[in-house]
Amino acid sequence: MTRTGWHVDGTLAASYAAGSASEPDAWSLEKHVESCGACAVRVSAAVRGGAAGPALADVRAAVLTSVASAPPRTGPAARLLWAAGPALRGAWLLAVVLVAAGAVGLGYGADFSGARPVLLALAPVLPVAGVAVSYGGTADPLYEITASTPGGGLRLLLTRTAAVLAVSLPLLTATGAVLPASAGAPGAAVWLLPGLALSLAALALGSYVGCRAAAAGISVTWVLAVTVPVFGPATAPATAELSGHLTRLLSGPAAQGGWAAGAALCAGLLVLRRRSVEFPAFPTYSGSGF
Repeated sequence: MTRTGWHVDGTLAASYAAGSASEPDAWSLEKHVESCGACAVRVSAAVRGGAAGPALADVRAAVLTSVASAPPRTGPAARLLWAAGPALRGAWLLAVVLVAAGAVGLGYGADFSGARPVLLALAPVLPVAGVAVSYGGTADPLYEITASTPGGGLRLLLTRTAAVLAVSLPLLTATGAVLPASAGAPGAAVWLLPGLALSLAALALGSYVGCRAAAAGISVTWVLAVTVPVFGPATAPATAELSGHLTRLLSGPAAQGGWAAGAALCAGLLVLRRRSVEFPAFPTYSGSGF
């Protein structure tokens, strides 16, 4: 419902502070104060003067005391760590390091000749997983705060995606390069374009179904595309089948050109869908007022 020129009066502010406002009125008020400073001040005064006032004052005092007593964390390193997002501060980074270390262990410690093909099969979806845990209500405890700031939303998501790629691409490529060569396996760097394309696909698809659901769908599709042909009617050992299939899927001008075109297409779709992406959390409404 559109309310042109509508503002919060004292009666509605008081009923909202007391918790007795109807749901439509409360929703309209909360949306309105996002863009109206005068009404925000009126509602804030009503809430502070109501039954919740003392509790809010106690919470504010506790937060200010905690901030005042905490050591400063505003240096460049702290800002960089915050911008990098949950992926580079949590289990995802550990998982990528373990995959790289496990591949080296299999290649040299266990003398497993298929270590490089297995790593190449996993590498493209590892950045996708990092993108999935980089931003969103279930991944970031500051999601609602950061999404509502000028630097939040898609801009912050792209920053965190870049951080994920900046860590995973060189680490996994260097790991593949030091692994023992496998007969018929593609080069260690052929997965870079596919990894970028899948990450962009997850971002673009996330504008329709959400980031985590998109990442899960992309990852499952990739795993099926890699494993189903390998575990079909076998004419050679599994590692040889995997090497040949990855070569067809990733290597050569045609395959790399296809992945580059896919990455460009997904990037273009993301630009077109930039206002429909689930980041930031708050929906965009056309027109003025309600």
